[in-house]
Amino acid sequence: MSNPTTSLPDHVTLTEGYTGQLGGRLTGERWTVGPARLSKISVGEMDNNVYVIESTSTGDALLVDAANDAPQLVAHLKQEAPGVKEVLTTHLHADHWIGLAETVDALGLTTLASPGDSGGIDIPTDRVVSHGDELVVGDLRLEVIGLRGHTPDGIALLLRTDEGTHLFPGDSLFPGGPGKTATPELFAALMDDLETRVFAQLDDDVLVHPGHGDDTTLGAERPNLGQWRERGW
Repeated sequence: MSNPTTSLPDHVTLTEGYTGQLGGRLTGERWTVGPARLSKISVGEMDNNVYVIESTSTGDALLVDAANDAPQLVAHLKQEAPGVKEVLTTHLHADHWIGLAETVDALGLTTLASPGDSGGIDIPTDRVVSHGDELVVGDLRLEVIGLRGHTPDGIALLLRTDEGTHLFPGDSLFPGGPGKTATPELFAALMDDLETRVFAQLDDDVLVHPGHGDDTTLGAERPNLGQWRERGW
């Protein structure tokens, strides 16, 4: 007897408008901020977030974390973001690149990752990017921020526009705290990077789009930095 409760949708269901909260696997939302069109899509059993950052003027697009559900993701990108040329993997944990090989093969994408994490990704990295680098997506400019601790060389992307600033931190920052770390030393390193490279540099209204689950803002998380340090995770 079949189990009808485990059937997987055969396509991405995308809605227009931003809430930061998705409705489950293979659901997503898309919204426009200034010169950028942003999409957030949930894939896989671990509620991984896939992001598409697209220039509204040129159609060029960047995929962030080809995490899972590659057949549905590829079909979606072919229809909704045909200008995607590159895919960035935020860090080496496999749940963020399960769909990478199939997506790259289907779309001919250039792969990007950090030098310290690229060796832990099974798909070869075409170009390494590090803290302080800039990615160009059409007329968009994305800043690369290194966040070390969750993995040796995790990276975040920062998009600044006249209509808002958006941070894509992978698994280094979530609502309620930093990403998981294996030792007290790695936790301290991640907190140091978050405090000096993110919270000390950016305003409270910056929207945070993490690697799993719901979005948050830096303003919502900033009052808890001391508490995170004290609890140690």
